[in-house]
Amino acid sequence: MNHYFSFSRLYALLAKEVTQMMRDRITFAMMIGIPLIQLALFGFAINTDPKQLPAALVTTSQDQFTRAMVSALEITDYYRFDHVVSSHLEASRLMEEGRVSFIVTIPSDFSRRVLKGDQPQILIEADATDPAASSGAVSTLTTVAKQAFQRELGQVEPDASNIDIVVHRRYNPEGITQYNIVPGLLGVILQLIMVMMTSMALTREVERGTMENLLAMPATPFEIMLGKIMPYLAVGAVQVTVVLVAAKTLFSVPFVGSLWLLLLGVFIFICSLVLIGYAISTVAGSQMQAMQMSFFFFLPSLLLSGFMFPFKGMPGWAQVIGEIFPLTHFLRLVRGIMLKGADIHAMRAPLIALLIFTIALSAIALLRFRKTLD
Repeated sequence: MNHYFSFSRLYALLAKEVTQMMRDRITFAMMIGIPLIQLALFGFAINTDPKQLPAALVTTSQDQFTRAMVSALEITDYYRFDHVVSSHLEASRLMEEGRVSFIVTIPSDFSRRVLKGDQPQILIEADATDPAASSGAVSTLTTVAKQAFQRELGQVEPDASNIDIVVHRRYNPEGITQYNIVPGLLGVILQLIMVMMTSMALTREVERGTMENLLAMPATPFEIMLGKIMPYLAVGAVQVTVVLVAAKTLFSVPFVGSLWLLLLGVFIFICSLVLIGYAISTVAGSQMQAMQMSFFFFLPSLLLSGFMFPFKGMPGWAQVIGEIFPLTHFLRLVRGIMLKGADIHAMRAPLIALLIFTIALSAIALLRFRKTLD
């Protein structure tokens, strides 16, 4: 018998590890699922040059030159005119709510000035809270101005080079990346810490053997859930304070909205995160599994939320999936309040979405916990 090395002993140990791996279905699913998710997201969903961005057209005229300019913008494939409005105030409201990325204003005397050979102006306002999302569309404007009237019929052939396209980058005129990244980091940091820490709360009780004592206490599942998640709400409050102070003092990120509205959104967002973690803890059998499932949730949420890549640049199916994650709506909320100064009316959609997530996750967490009592 070889006391130093034995192929039979090695084979027995390998067989044991493979058997345990196959029985641990969650870990095995993570090993297969995470690479597939990364391939699908990076291969199909991620697009750093977004096209078909929603735009609002402000005009009171439908003459041939106005139609030519709008058609030329649409041909670039960057602009999609979903809204035609008659007032700039209405268009600004749409941009504040995040429903459009561009506002194209064509004055009523545009056609007359073209015919007279004057220098007609067109105002294009871009939502620059995410500079990467609008850079490609803005860079094509000079070419668009030269080609706007090539397909027009008639005797009049205006000089397209005389058209003055005025570009106004709203909310972030200098295109500073930190203005977009730092507010988003608030949501990313909260999600990473809150979900992972909370998901390990209940599994820690199981691994330490104290779960029986917890279940023997005269407490309802709702009381146990509150007792588990409330300390992490305090941790989240500390993290929010640190990020907001750093954003203002270190990166000079503007804060033009309501602090109380932001804190309300942050509170609802943190509640949804700790409930996600709590729901994961009712499924995971160990702290390792809880950590793996947290990462499995964190990866697609990070990539499809609009934090790293423009949300509107993703294909339709990826945007539908992205709408499922609370981080997507929180990023719209925090950027809208901090950079745009949006009020509660403009931010009602992300707030309602976060509330729905919180209520639904509360029900799921309670139902899952009741099953663990059996």
